[in-house]
Amino acid sequence: MLRTHTCGELRIENVNTTVTISGWVQGVRDKGSLLWIDLRDRYGITQITIETEKADKSLIEIARSLGREYVISVTGKVLERYSKSEKLPTGDIEIYPDKITILNSALIPPFTIEDETDGGDDIRMKYRYLDLRRNTVRKNLELRHRLSIETRNYLDKLNFIEVETPVLIKSTPEGARDFVVPSRMHQGEFYALPQSPQTFKQLLMVGGFDRYYQIVKCFRDEDLRADRQPEFTQIDCEMAFVEQEDILQTFEGLIRHLFLAVKGVQIPELTRITYADAMNYYGSDKPDIRFEMKFVYLKSAAAENANNLVNGAGFKVFDAAQIVVGICAKGAAEYSRKQLDELTEFIKRPQIGATGLVYARYNADGTIKSSVDKFFDEAALKKWAIAFGAQPGDLMLILAGEQNKTRKALSELRLEMGTRMGLRDKKKFACHWVIDFPLLEWSEETSRFHAMHHPFTSPKPEDIKLLASVPGEVRANAYDMVINGVEVGGGSIRIFNKQLQSRMFDLLGFSKEDAEAQFGFLMNAFEYGAPPHGGIAFGFDRLCSLFGGADVIRDFIAFPKNNSGRDVMIDSPSPIAKTQLIELGIPLS
Repeated sequence: MLRTHTCGELRIENVNTTVTISGWVQGVRDKGSLLWIDLRDRYGITQITIETEKADKSLIEIARSLGREYVISVTGKVLERYSKSEKLPTGDIEIYPDKITILNSALIPPFTIEDETDGGDDIRMKYRYLDLRRNTVRKNLELRHRLSIETRNYLDKLNFIEVETPVLIKSTPEGARDFVVPSRMHQGEFYALPQSPQTFKQLLMVGGFDRYYQIVKCFRDEDLRADRQPEFTQIDCEMAFVEQEDILQTFEGLIRHLFLAVKGVQIPELTRITYADAMNYYGSDKPDIRFEMKFVYLKSAAAENANNLVNGAGFKVFDAAQIVVGICAKGAAEYSRKQLDELTEFIKRPQIGATGLVYARYNADGTIKSSVDKFFDEAALKKWAIAFGAQPGDLMLILAGEQNKTRKALSELRLEMGTRMGLRDKKKFACHWVIDFPLLEWSEETSRFHAMHHPFTSPKPEDIKLLASVPGEVRANAYDMVINGVEVGGGSIRIFNKQLQSRMFDLLGFSKEDAEAQFGFLMNAFEYGAPPHGGIAFGFDRLCSLFGGADVIRDFIAFPKNNSGRDVMIDSPSPIAKTQLIELGIPLS
């Protein structure tokens, strides 16, 4: 081998030993009588020191010819460093070389290979192989590796078996768009890349593999954002002969194990929030519960509260609204008019869509002043304060309008206030389950029900009787795990009965022929002794970013796509040759 030690390995106990290390030149400093080379590999940096008055001339010539990122091998004696560096683990020693070998020269890199680089996203994505040399990127991938190892360790001890499922599968219309792959041997027909291994892991349960997992690549042709990539990785799991509680306990255990093993953090028992409560109190099915700031309703959609606290004062915005709801920002009464105007502009952004913001300051002297003093006197505002649990020094922020839209807007405002007030500490972790999701959601666009999770999710047993009469009120035997406002995993107890699965397909608007064509293999399998089963899938990239304290998952993927879904390093996607199109039977444009 071209090294006896790595660049991060040598310590004071190695003094007076002769070693060989190899790596990339981080930098060269030439002070005339002394010349230093910082040599880097993925383990660290070691200083090479040359006393030019004593060293061999050929050695000095080689050293002075080195450029940044040259690949070299150095053999020499380890000595105690005169001017030690506390910043480096190797800072107590240096190497006095007897031999330097240039293994490869290098062009000047387009950005500095340092933690604080001068390279923007685009240039670093184009030269990703250089970006990978930076400590920050390397540490992210080391964290990813550690999470995968600890995931396998935990599941292996519980008798889970890792099974690979196919990558070329059948396209299905439900869910996100598929990436499709044309078949040369079956022209005019297409494979799809899997959005998840869902049906295969259910078939594994039918096949008697009662505990399955896979750290698996999945693909979705959908619009991108910070926590999405066209190809992503899941921790995909399934268990047979279980109920919902078994799944929750098993995979709560996984997350607690990962936090303890990887970050040294002890996570308490996860709280559970129903979907209805999550929407009612946070306006989101993935609430961030690192901080309180729950919704308070001055007027709700429920008939018995229709005139509660706001109606009848002549303020048309409130009178016409389906709900009037707000949050209490503790200690924020001193917000300036400029800050309040910024919040108003924030909630008016098109992606949020609110039309205006009402605020009420509970001043330190006990008085309450609002932006609607023209309509509500102080006695009315005091009633608001009681409802909000507000104290002197607090700020009440209120929105009004249609229920779903207003809740969504207030959810975004709540998160914005949490950020502004420093309540969303990335070093703090709040983990919980959201349960009792609706089984179905109605689409006005298609005039039919769609599965809230997927078509194979089982209704809660006590709600099956409602399928025929009020399907929209049926709750799913489903669950999501949320950490710091991010959905990191979701799953359900599955349907394992052919008759119930047929009813589900009927509700979703599948014809008998379509259901048979797309999922006949699964329906047939259910007739050969399918056990009760359920599972969960975790977004592995999202878990990595949460553990790493980042918002963008691509920082934890070795070769990610950019925000347009392109790999600018290899220039993909790209056109293919006409001869390939002809072979595939695809008409030329």
